[in-house]
Amino acid sequence: MPPVPIQPAPLPDGFRWGVSTSAYQIEGAADEDGRGPSIWDTFTARPGAVRDGRTGRTACDHYHRHTEDVALMRGLGLDAYRFSISWSRVQPAGSGPVNAPGLDFYDRLVDELLAAGVAPVPTLFHWDLPQPLEDAGGWLNRDTAHRLGDYAALVADRLGDRVASWITLNEPFVHMVYGYALGLHAPGRTLMLDALPTAHHQLLGHGLAVAALRAAGAGEVLIANNCTPVRPTAGNPEDGSQADPQAAAKAATAAAAYDTLHNRLFTDPLLLGRYPDLSAFGLPDPTWGGLIQDGDLRIVAEPLDALGINYYNPSWIGPPAEGGGLPFEVAEPPSHHPRTGFGWPVVPEGLTELLLALQRRYGPALPPVLITENGCSLAAEAEAEAVHEDRARIDYLRDHIDAVAAAVDQGVDVRGYFTWSLLDNFEWAEGFQQRFGLVEVDFDTLERTPRASYAWYRDRIARHRDPRGGSGTGPV
Repeated sequence: MPPVPIQPAPLPDGFRWGVSTSAYQIEGAADEDGRGPSIWDTFTARPGAVRDGRTGRTACDHYHRHTEDVALMRGLGLDAYRFSISWSRVQPAGSGPVNAPGLDFYDRLVDELLAAGVAPVPTLFHWDLPQPLEDAGGWLNRDTAHRLGDYAALVADRLGDRVASWITLNEPFVHMVYGYALGLHAPGRTLMLDALPTAHHQLLGHGLAVAALRAAGAGEVLIANNCTPVRPTAGNPEDGSQADPQAAAKAATAAAAYDTLHNRLFTDPLLLGRYPDLSAFGLPDPTWGGLIQDGDLRIVAEPLDALGINYYNPSWIGPPAEGGGLPFEVAEPPSHHPRTGFGWPVVPEGLTELLLALQRRYGPALPPVLITENGCSLAAEAEAEAVHEDRARIDYLRDHIDAVAAAVDQGVDVRGYFTWSLLDNFEWAEGFQQRFGLVEVDFDTLERTPRASYAWYRDRIARHRDPRGGSGTGPV
């Protein structure tokens, strides 16, 4: 039976198609060419820190196989490639002089991407802080923000003549919560609400990095925030739940508190120049007890050219249990939603909901949006059975791209979609147990094998550019 033609969603001309990766998850070469240790090298050495006991010391060996990987990107017909730069590879101590061989690697990568017709979009910080900076306090230390600004200037001085688009930070909310509050990610601290200073210091570092990039002539600067639609567990019309007014009010209050922490804490200061009310978290003082200094918010609110949004699923939130230390409790999603290998609910319409909510909340202050991450994981054992058909991942991509188109149709200025990820990779605390890649990686041989979703994404990109043509060979 011939393939059914793909019907492109009505996305605008000039819409950018890309894939995303990060340095520690794919590069490997942990001890080569002067790279210093990062917090993930330290964290993965702890017994039990990673589900399968593995590390990213080799990962996908992208450091040595980047030419092969750029060829895969060329085969997709991508407009852009979002990757991250290993701070430890460029500045092993997190400060001081450049490690020339490390920066040389990114110089070569940028040239290879441009030769393949793929625009490089580097992220400066994707969770792999140099260990010496963590030893000095990490993101609890205000000085780390200034070190990020210095690092941004060094990298932009070398690459800025060929790199037009830059991302400062990846998912500062997740890094704060998983790395500093709950200890599930590096650096493995369990500070709970005492982790909140890392929010301000990351955003201050972002602002200092924006200024450094602008001084180097950057054409486009953004941040990649993880955002989620927040749904109360009682009285939620999206799920048809019913509750008495008192229960619904409590759930709504809890959901608003979670929305403040997850979404507004990392977006209000960027776009509005102020933090949201954090009194529910014990911070009634708008200066956070003097942590926020005069002029900080002006630096944080340096204008953005675009806002990167990483979306995976909504969050269901209910009131806290008695004696809980937080003003909310994260609840299980309704059972009718299908799940990815991570157990995350698959809710494509949540992406439309999120984009429309950002538009309502920020109005003209909202810059153009890029979807900088969105993708589907399957557990390693499931991938072994499904690698050829790859139906779940194809359906996921199709439905989420259509969700972006629905938001565009309602007036949200979305200018690109980057799927996570090009390759199966080291998936943080899950090790190699979760597979997101359009390309399968055999972690014993490091052989790359494009999945059916690779062909689908290639054809989807081609048909966007020419609705009458495209290869038409991939599954739909």
